[in-house]
Amino acid sequence: MASVSIERVEKAFGPVKVIHGVDIEAVDGEFVVLVGPSGCGKSTLLRMIAGLEEITSGQIRIDDRVVNEVSPKDRDIAMVFQNYALYPHMTVKENMQFALRLRRMSQQERDDRVMRAAGILGIEPLLGRRPGQLSGGQRQRVAMGRAIVRDPQVFLFDEPLSNLDAKLRVQMRTEIRELHQRLKTTCIYVTHDQIEAMTMADKIVVMNNGLVEQVGTPLALYDRPVNLFVASFLGSPAMNFLEGSLTGGDRPAFVTKSGLSIDINALPSGYSGGPVVCGFRPEAVSLGGDSSLPAIVGVVEPTGSETHVFAKLGDTDIVAVLRERITLPPGAALPISVAPGSVHLFDASTTQRIN
Repeated sequence: MASVSIERVEKAFGPVKVIHGVDIEAVDGEFVVLVGPSGCGKSTLLRMIAGLEEITSGQIRIDDRVVNEVSPKDRDIAMVFQNYALYPHMTVKENMQFALRLRRMSQQERDDRVMRAAGILGIEPLLGRRPGQLSGGQRQRVAMGRAIVRDPQVFLFDEPLSNLDAKLRVQMRTEIRELHQRLKTTCIYVTHDQIEAMTMADKIVVMNNGLVEQVGTPLALYDRPVNLFVASFLGSPAMNFLEGSLTGGDRPAFVTKSGLSIDINALPSGYSGGPVVCGFRPEAVSLGGDSSLPAIVGVVEPTGSETHVFAKLGDTDIVAVLRERITLPPGAALPISVAPGSVHLFDASTTQRIN
């Protein structure tokens, strides 16, 4: 096991800079998830850690060793790819042994490592098959097994679940998390799926346009996003946003441009009176209340355990996630409330959180 330190790393393809001075620390045994929209630079950063892309400037350390000039095979890492990258003409066992053969390990040691990994992943009956005879989930387990047999210091995962169906994705992310808990090896995992990031990570790194927006535990980022991007990216359905300003007095409140008022606990210190964006999670919405807001129903989506209501509040589209089972036609009035303690406030000009 090992720590991974990314220090002031930049990457440019000719005149186009795609990574802008990134600093990330993955401590020994930690499961770190890099998350962000397509094109934000997360996969490029992972490939630089693996040695598959050259670094324009900065340093990457694995433990105390700078690996900028170290070849991929000598970095003691194992990578699981999005497309599995299995050799179609080899059996599962041969695929899993391939890297060990290149190391000139004995046949007995290769067999021992493969059987151990196959036992961990439950793929012993598949060892004699070829990749074309496997399902997507089975191929992913084989790709993970091929990484496990190398016994690396660091595992790298590049969107490994994106080719699987929804049910299998849920199952596989649980298996990957259980695998990490068993092996206790440092993992760096790339995904654009914020649900994967929230459910799997010890620490999340939110990236956007080649920059790190925020680093922290899943719940810390969810409960206290530092800016509008992080607030909008984490959470499904996404956070609701309203534009307006703040008023003080005995009852501090956020007031929308159309005059709707949402109570807040207190005016933020240093608030200068400028325009503000108010955010609140869909699950923070409740029905009725003393200071209810007049929402107009657009679409009601029952999911069984909860009801998603897409509505308009003034001239802004919002989503409410309710525990109640309600049936309302489009255009119906729906009085809703937002608890003052669940409101997030952001400076409209800088998009940064107002503390």
